[in-house]
Amino acid sequence: MADGKFYYCIKHHAVEGEEGCKAIDRLGPYDTREEAERALELAQERNEQWDNDPDWNDDGSRGGAPGS
Repeated sequence: MADGKFYYCIKHHAVEGEEGCKAIDRLGPYDTREEAERALELAQERNEQWDNDPDWNDDGSRGGAPGS
């Protein structure tokens, strides 16, 4: 697994290689085991970034919807 990609299995809560569980049960790929170990934390950080990105936030903070 040294040269391969790593995945985080949300079903088993474990890091695995390319031969692991089905894709629907995994997050990744990640370049390192350490990144895969932090998969849930990284996903949460990305979700928070997207939630606070004014280009993707439809709560009206950009001046309202087009045509309004």
